[in-house]
Amino acid sequence: MNSVEFLLTNKDITYETRTEIKRLGRPIPDLIISKTDVGKSRNYSRNFNSSVYDIFKWLCGYPKRNKLFCFICLVMGGNQSAWTQEECVGEGRHKATA
Repeated sequence: MNSVEFLLTNKDITYETRTEIKRLGRPIPDLIISKTDVGKSRNYSRNFNSSVYDIFKWLCGYPKRNKLFCFICLVMGGNQSAWTQEECVGEGRHKATA
């Protein structure tokens, strides 16, 4: 089982289990995320690039949902809706979106 799936589906996780998940490291799968924006003169296409994992060491992916999560928040029991209802600004800090 993917550690993100385990952390999202289990509420009562022991300290020892969280420590082991942290030791194993964050999952960094290659996700298929793309977005096309319509401009005035042409369309712009953006695609997920797995190099963001090197830039943002707190970021992890979950291929079953094809989404990104804050690994720190998941392991430490923070807001588990990170990047769905709130914006993660890095290292476990979040700001509410409008």
